[in-house]
Amino acid sequence: MSAIDEIKDRIDIIEIIAESVKLRKSGKNYTGFCPFHANTRTPAFVVFPETSTWRCFGACNEGGDVFGFLMKKEGWDFPETLSYLAERTGVELKPLSAAQKENEEANAHLHDLLEAALTYFRHNLLNSQHGKSVLDYLHQRDLGDETLETFEIGYAKPAWEDTRSYLIERGFSEKYMLDAGIVSAREDGGTFDRFRNRIIIPIRDARGRLCGFGARVVDKLEQPKFLNSPQSAIFDKGRLLYGLEKARKTIRSLNQAVIVEGYMDVIALHQAGFRNAISPMGTALTEHQLRMLKKFSRNIVMALDADLAGDRATLRGLNVARDALDREPDPVFNARGLLRYESRLDADIRVVSLPAGKDPDEVVVQDPEHWNTLISEAKPIVNYVLDAMAEGRDLDDAKVKAEIAAQVLPLIEDVGNSVEREAYSQQLARRLRVDERALMNWRPRRLKRGSKADITHPVENINKRTQAPLQRFCLALLIQNPELLYRIDRQFQALQMERLSARDFSGTEHQIIFETIQRSLAQDKEEPKAYWANTLDSALLDVAENMSSDFNKLAEFVGLELEQPKVADEITARFLQIRKRSLEEDLSKLQFILRSAGEGDGSVDGNSEVDLEEYKTQIQQHAVQKAKLEQALAHRQGSFQNALSA
Repeated sequence: MSAIDEIKDRIDIIEIIAESVKLRKSGKNYTGFCPFHANTRTPAFVVFPETSTWRCFGACNEGGDVFGFLMKKEGWDFPETLSYLAERTGVELKPLSAAQKENEEANAHLHDLLEAALTYFRHNLLNSQHGKSVLDYLHQRDLGDETLETFEIGYAKPAWEDTRSYLIERGFSEKYMLDAGIVSAREDGGTFDRFRNRIIIPIRDARGRLCGFGARVVDKLEQPKFLNSPQSAIFDKGRLLYGLEKARKTIRSLNQAVIVEGYMDVIALHQAGFRNAISPMGTALTEHQLRMLKKFSRNIVMALDADLAGDRATLRGLNVARDALDREPDPVFNARGLLRYESRLDADIRVVSLPAGKDPDEVVVQDPEHWNTLISEAKPIVNYVLDAMAEGRDLDDAKVKAEIAAQVLPLIEDVGNSVEREAYSQQLARRLRVDERALMNWRPRRLKRGSKADITHPVENINKRTQAPLQRFCLALLIQNPELLYRIDRQFQALQMERLSARDFSGTEHQIIFETIQRSLAQDKEEPKAYWANTLDSALLDVAENMSSDFNKLAEFVGLELEQPKVADEITARFLQIRKRSLEEDLSKLQFILRSAGEGDGSVDGNSEVDLEEYKTQIQQHAVQKAKLEQALAHRQGSFQNALSA
C-alpha cells in the first residue's frame, strides 16, 4: 500500500473539511457554503463521505478528494499537502525498502495460500462424505445454501495431514503454511493440520482479502468451541471485524453498525436481511476496530448476550484484564473504555442486552421484528449500566445507593459532552432519589485538557481502500504508451465529446499523473516516458511505477499485444468506461443538489430559478453523453476476452 493510500485510509474527509466549512448533514451527505467563492444563501458545497470526495455546484464548479481540497484551500502543491497529511496521520513518507517489498510479496503469497485452502474446505463441505452430515447440520440451523455460499463456509476433515497434503501438492511450502496458521508444528518436527473436523469460516479484511479462518467444532465434546487462525503477518483479530466487507455498504446506507458476539450471529442476521451486523470475533472491542467503523457510521449498537454484559458482577469488574490462559479469551464489557472511545471518535455507542439464554441468530429466526425492536431500544452506555446495576435492587437501601453511585459516577465523568454529563447526573439523582448536590462530592477532580490521562491514541492504520482497478489499468497503459492518448482523444472526438481529461479520474494522485502524461506529449525536450519519470514527485512516482509494474506482469502473463485490432479496440473501450463512470457520478451528484434545492428555497447557491434550469440542462446533457457511450461500448463487448483467448 502506498503512503497516499494509507493516508486516505486514515483520514476522515468530513473532519478535515469541517475545520474550515460549517457542514450540515443532508441524507448520507453533508452540505455547506463553498469556501472558495462568496455565497451566503443556499449551500451548494457538498461532501460525499461514501466516496470521500467533495464538489461545489456553485460558481467554482470544482471538486476532488481531501488532497485536492487542501491544495486549493491552502495553496499548497501536492508534496506539501502530502507532507501535511502524512504528519497529521502518522504515515511515514519513505520508499519501501527491499525488505518491505519482500514482506509485501510474502503477504500476498499468504493470501493466495489461504484462498487455495478455502477452495479445498468448500469442496470438503459440498462433496465429501464427512461434509454431508455437516451440511445437514448447517441446514438444521436454518442456514440456506445461498447464505453458505455467500459466506464461503467450508469444512476441514478429521485427518491430521489432509489440508497439508493438498497444499503441498499445489506447490505451497510448509513454511508458508506455518506462517499462515494453516498447520501447527510438531514437537518432534514436522507439521499437522491446525483445523480438523471443524466448520470453517473465512475471515476477510475490509478490502475483501482473506486473512484467516474461524473454525467451529462439529463434535460438541471437543474444545475449544471456536478456534481462530493464530496471530500472523496478515491476521490480527484486534484489527479485523468479521463480516465488515459484506456489511460496509449497508452500514453506510442505514448509518448504523450492529456488533454481535459470534460468527453464526452475523451470518444468520445477514440471511434475515439485517446486513449491518459484524463481529469482533469473540474478543473485546479495540479502538482500531471502532475507528474502522467510524469511516462508515458513527452510530454503533452493541448487541450483547444477557450473561455477557448484564450481570452486575461483570459490571463491577469493568476494568479487570482478561486472564492470559492458553484459550480464546472471553470478551469483557468495558463501559469506561467504550465511553472514552465514544468521546475521542465523536461516535454514538449504545448497548442492548438480548433476552436471557438467546443468541442473536435464535432471536432473528424466531421473530425478525423482535430484533428490530431490540436494536431500536438500545440504550446509551451510562443508562445501560445504571439500569443493569439497579435492576432488582432495593433502592431505598442507602448502601445500595452508594454502591450504584460509586459505579456510575466514574462513567459519567468519562462522558465528553458537558451537557450529557449534567443530564446523566440528574438522571442518577432522580433514580436514587438523592439530592444532586450530594453526588458532587463523589466526583473526582477532572483533569485539565492536555494532561497525561487525556492523551488520545494516535490514529491507527485502517487498511480498507483499494485503488479503482479500471483507472489504474488505464493510467498504466498511458504511462507505458503516452502516445496512446492521441488515439483515445480521436475516439472521444468521433463521439462528439470532450477529450479525456484529469476530471475523468478520481483521486488527486491519478489526476496529477494524467496531467503529467499530457504535458509529456506537449513538450519536445525529452522522451515522454523520461519526462514523467523526471517530473513526478517521489511519492507519485512510486504510484506510477507500481501501476506500470502491475501492467507489465499482466501483459506478460496474457501475452498482451496492444496493436492487435481487437485488443486495441477493447483498450479504447476501457477509457470510454472511465468517462461513463465519471458521468454517472456527476449525474448522481447533480441530482442530489437538485433534490436539496427543492427542499429549500428553490435556488442553488443563492441565485434564482435560472440556476435550477441550468443544472437540469446539465443532467440532460450528461444523460445524452452516457447513452452515446453505452451504445459505443455495446459494440465492443467481449472483444478483449476474445482477443486474449485467440
